Amino acid sequence: MHLHILGICGTFMGGLAALAVEAGHKVTGCDANVYPPMSDQLRALGIELIEGWSPEQMALAPDIYVVGNVVSRGNALMEAILDAGSPYTSGPQWLQEHVLQGRHVLAVAGTHGKTTTTAMLTWVLEQAGLQPGYLIGGVPLNFDKSARLGAPGAPFVIEADEYDSALFDKRSKFVHYRPRTAVLNNLEHDHADIFPDLAAIERQFHHLLRTVPSQGRVVVNQRDEALARVLAMGCWSQVVPFGARREEPGSLRARGEAHAFDVLRGSLLLGRVEWDLSGEHNQLNALAAIAAAEGLGVSAQDACRFLGEFRNVRRRLELRGTVAGVSVYDDFAHHPTAIRTTVAGLRRRIRPSERILAIFEPRSNTMKLGTMKAQLPDALEDADLAFCNQAGLSWDAAAALAPMEARALVGADVDTLVQLVLREARAGDHLLCMSNGAFGGIHDKLLAGLRSRA
Repeated sequence: MHLHILGICGTFMGGLAALAVEAGHKVTGCDANVYPPMSDQLRALGIELIEGWSPEQMALAPDIYVVGNVVSRGNALMEAILDAGSPYTSGPQWLQEHVLQGRHVLAVAGTHGKTTTTAMLTWVLEQAGLQPGYLIGGVPLNFDKSARLGAPGAPFVIEADEYDSALFDKRSKFVHYRPRTAVLNNLEHDHADIFPDLAAIERQFHHLLRTVPSQGRVVVNQRDEALARVLAMGCWSQVVPFGARREEPGSLRARGEAHAFDVLRGSLLLGRVEWDLSGEHNQLNALAAIAAAEGLGVSAQDACRFLGEFRNVRRRLELRGTVAGVSVYDDFAHHPTAIRTTVAGLRRRIRPSERILAIFEPRSNTMKLGTMKAQLPDALEDADLAFCNQAGLSWDAAAALAPMEARALVGADVDTLVQLVLREARAGDHLLCMSNGAFGGIHDKLLAGLRSRA
């Protein structure tokens, strides 16, 4: 089968492309703004990448077009596909029909931490000898690519996104996956371009719960009030809570609670994880992975031992280089909560005398709308200076960051932002670049500017 994938450089569609190639299919694809790391991975797999949406791509005559959710009506190639009556499908639907069918699917959902938790869980199952398949929304450092089929019939771990599937299928992606194990990490309002409020996302999460069989497992963060509301809508599977505070052992109220508490308390008291990851959010991610793996027979002690070798995912506080005592990091954070967590995590890792210069672009659809702009000053409170890219925004970043006063600077574009940062940076500083895109190559530009200055 020849698949032509529209929007192939997204993390999900790029992973799907890797799976299709491994399964023996021919794959080509197109996208706007083809950029690494996904573009590098796809080219290494021998996949032809086409920039843009030209209708001339119809000449490839694939067996089916797999349409990503970045494509909308008015897209020139999509209009040509519709006019010609050519076969097309969404990425999640193709994945369910050709990869996930008949396997024990472990789906990791949540506003934050999906990628890291999915990578953790995959690594634990791999080290336990289960040879899982997986699709991770990033490039995991413990593996050489973001997706693989795994052994025939082996469990399949997938990052389960609540974003819609395609222009013709507005259900959340994860509804297609039909997991036997569902991990619910946390839940906040996000994707404001398609979800008007938190209640709308809670409803989609409940649709996911409706697909988990009665003999399946729902691993849920019991600290999260939104997830408690989701469970209250109805749950027909074993519920395994995690995240109980030590002073609240009696707060567990789900079926199977004694078993769950023994598993998670055991993971803390009987097995200690030694790793380089920081922050309570990563501890919660690890607890979720441990609880999900336990359902497949991996003990908490073994899972802790395996997590000691976990190396996280690219673009999670990834150090890109250090010049003249100034360190430059790359991170995927783009939601205010993720920005706050990332800055706080870096703060805990550095000396009190060292500064954090937080450099970010509100690039996601939610942030471009300005829905959460009022949360940015609070999210950046642990940063010594904050630098925001104004390009592409319909709202005034300087006004939104005004509560930070002189600690916040705004640049009209990436190059202007680089000059603002270089003007302020000094030895001992940590330049934390945060974006869910390539950020105009700002990391390399900063490193080059630091070298030139030195």
